[in-house]
Amino acid sequence: MTTVVRSAVKPLPEHLFRLNEIGAEMRWEAMAGQGYHTPAERFFVRNHTSTPLIDASTWRLHLHGDGVRRPLRLTYSELLAMAPRTIDAAIECAGNGRRFYADQQHDRRPGAQWGLGAIGVARWRGVPLRDLLRAAGLRPEAVDVVAAGLDDPFEHYGHVRRPLPVGKALDDVLVAYEMNGRPLPADHGFPARLVVPGWAGIASIKWLGELRVSTKKVDTPWNTIFYPNITEMPVKSAFELAWDAIVPAGRAHILHGRSWSGAGRIVRVEVSTDGGGTWRLAEHRGRHLAGAWLPWHLTWLPERAGAQVLMARATDETGRTQPAVSAANAFGYHFDAVIRHPIRVTEG
Repeated sequence: MTTVVRSAVKPLPEHLFRLNEIGAEMRWEAMAGQGYHTPAERFFVRNHTSTPLIDASTWRLHLHGDGVRRPLRLTYSELLAMAPRTIDAAIECAGNGRRFYADQQHDRRPGAQWGLGAIGVARWRGVPLRDLLRAAGLRPEAVDVVAAGLDDPFEHYGHVRRPLPVGKALDDVLVAYEMNGRPLPADHGFPARLVVPGWAGIASIKWLGELRVSTKKVDTPWNTIFYPNITEMPVKSAFELAWDAIVPAGRAHILHGRSWSGAGRIVRVEVSTDGGGTWRLAEHRGRHLAGAWLPWHLTWLPERAGAQVLMARATDETGRTQPAVSAANAFGYHFDAVIRHPIRVTEG
């Protein structure tokens, strides 16, 4: 059975996604065995309105404002002709994990009740935003770069748009046109989108149509009413395992998972198979310190049948570690506490 969210173009089958009122989150068990990158067909979807179908031959990217000397109006072919860069980066909704404010802390926060599946890591190819800004003659007094999408206006707020500080825009931001070696799918921003590593997904504007560079700080609904003061994402971990998974006792299992942080690489992951009573260091697979997220694994031999709780706790290179309790906030953003993942061990 395939269920389709109104705002999406691609199929969203129930074995790959959980649907909510604004999108579809990836099921973590669907990442098992998928390699480092999230396949486009498994990548979560979060739209404000509906996915637009844009003709690349008529698409234009307008870069202008009082913060540049030479406004640009780029075609798709002109963008593709520029010197490219490829990065591995995560896109994560600011509300990823929101339902755990209710489930674990008994403090339900408003908004879509995402589990941990509103994240994906892809290999993005495109043009560094700093190259476009320099080509347009970036002025030293420039402050913000306001990115706007070409999807339908959201209610009375207009097109989705959000400012980036010039310092971040000149650092590691990409104007991407490929995802995992192929042109961006419609649901993920075709023909071009921003990719803002480490920051909440709202900064990575899809269906990019305009970059307005301002010499003054800019406020839009998407950094005041919605997502106020939300930039860098916190440390999180997830098991590549179904919620309430059934595991036979008396047999060795390899638990797989991934951890990530907006502030830097993950350097340590600890796993508990007894609800936090004891902890063991997980082993890393692939590169010792992967940038976008760190895949890890741990061998476990469950000895008794019954309900049990798995937990994973990560630490990034800045020293930040997942806490036992996540600090409350009005919008339910940035849930970063260790998740209590329930499973059932059955007689082998």
